[in-house]
Amino acid sequence: MGTHTGFFPGISVSERTYNWSRKSLDELVDFYEHEIAPERRREGYDPNEDIPSYQWLVDHGYSGLQYTVREHHGMTLSEFFERTVGIGEDETDVAYEWGIETEQVIEYLEQYFRSQQRGAAAESTLQSKRSRIAEFLRHYEDLHGTAAIVSRITDVADQPKEIQRVTAVFDVLDEELESNDSKRRYRSDIDDLYNWFVDRGYGAFNPVRYDHEWNVPKRDNPALSPEQVGQLAATSDNIEEDLIVLGLCAWGLRRSELANLNVQNIELQADSAHLAFDTRKNGPGTVALIYGQDVLNARISQLSDREEWNGYLFPSPDARRDHVTGETLNRRFKSIAARADVRVRNERPTSKMGRRFWYSAYADAVEAVIERLQSVAHEQGSSDPMVVFRNYLSEEKRREYLRDAMQDRLAEAFDLDLEQ
Repeated sequence: MGTHTGFFPGISVSERTYNWSRKSLDELVDFYEHEIAPERRREGYDPNEDIPSYQWLVDHGYSGLQYTVREHHGMTLSEFFERTVGIGEDETDVAYEWGIETEQVIEYLEQYFRSQQRGAAAESTLQSKRSRIAEFLRHYEDLHGTAAIVSRITDVADQPKEIQRVTAVFDVLDEELESNDSKRRYRSDIDDLYNWFVDRGYGAFNPVRYDHEWNVPKRDNPALSPEQVGQLAATSDNIEEDLIVLGLCAWGLRRSELANLNVQNIELQADSAHLAFDTRKNGPGTVALIYGQDVLNARISQLSDREEWNGYLFPSPDARRDHVTGETLNRRFKSIAARADVRVRNERPTSKMGRRFWYSAYADAVEAVIERLQSVAHEQGSSDPMVVFRNYLSEEKRREYLRDAMQDRLAEAFDLDLEQ
């Protein structure tokens, strides 16, 4: 494993002082309040207002916090501290952005959280609950066209269909959430919300009660092999499908990031072609385009001929949306895999497995670079080549080494001569 250069996202080196990956969001909040906040206070910071910088966390032995909130809970450090811990924000002064269009449901939600605030729940706990409920509702709206969940539980005759709709949302969350602890918290929060609807007379039944206990042991995370990625690339039969395989497997994007990709994110004229994002859940906002520039150019040219094109590479046919959803791309990815007859452990792969291939390839690339520096470290009297990588190579040279190593791994997968 190597340090992040800012050019390749998602992998960093930190001391594993704490078993971060086993901590739930609530446990991380408790850890902040009982371990980090007192230390911040002793150093003259206001732990309720001043967000710790990443460098401060590294210097004080808490560097693993960034990785776990990003990879296990899908948020940046700033999002964790602001939305989950509640630092620097006053929820009474700022309206929560639910990200859904159904105003009536938002009114119910505000009423629900006012009732929660009258209880004994800490504000940080309520912020975590808001975040989980909001994500559930956004997925519900993406899948079913509306987030009007209350109107769909008023008639018991609708119960079978609504159970299926809610189950479909939990299936998406099952793909996205890494830990069973996180899954149980989502289920508990959504179950509690539906119970509140029923208790207040707004609904006739709770559709969460019938599925998704999520008590199975945590599974490991299988990834596509280079050979399977090659099969997908060979099977895709149009530019749009080429872009889906590339975005997930060659660039390591989340399916939501790929669905949201806009020409404003693309820089092909620079010395090192890349995608640039203002913010990303999984780290630095720059992603190297080692391969796929020709497909990007072809897709942009194809869409430029359309009247009133909005710049999104996956524009939505639905006039209400600017672009397709991540779940739509996941379905298309599965369709490509079905045609290619690709299976992972006897199951059709999901988009997440394509992204895991990127992480696996990147980890291999880092190891190859470190092995390359072993002799240099030895000559410098160091047993750790990572010291050479971090302290003695320029940013440009680190990028060059990593690009070369990633080119080799993508060539293996896509069976391409990337030195063209």
